[in-house]
Amino acid sequence: MEKPCLNDENEYPDDDVLSRYLGDVKKTWDSFIDFINVSYPAFSGEWRYYKDGNNWLYKITKKKKTICWVSVWHNLFKTTFYFPGRAEELILNSKIRVDLIDQFMHSTWYGKTRGFTVDIKNEGDLDTTKLLIEIKEELK
Repeated sequence: MEKPCLNDENEYPDDDVLSRYLGDVKKTWDSFIDFINVSYPAFSGEWRYYKDGNNWLYKITKKKKTICWVSVWHNLFKTTFYFPGRAEELILNSKIRVDLIDQFMHSTWYGKTRGFTVDIKNEGDLDTTKLLIEIKEELK
């Protein structure tokens, strides 16, 4: 099974490192970060190395609330969201692709939440992540 790329604790994921692993997808990464900065100025993002997974993850938050986690893979990155059960109706009634809704509906519960992971290889793939951010913002 393939694993995320950013495994070296001593190699901070700066632009050069991201470009090396993402390749052409780096443009989509830049677009994603620009979207967050412009559309959600209250959000902040931070790279952290997590020893439990031996991996760097980019955590996007709004105050103390985690919006999503981002992992970097070869030629793609993944956004992962965790939603409580009360988000189910919003997700079912959204314009998210049916296969991704099925993924969510059949995912494992972690306490009162379950996860939703989106593979991003191009600009079109960002649409689902944008919808999930909107849903996350709707939940109060």
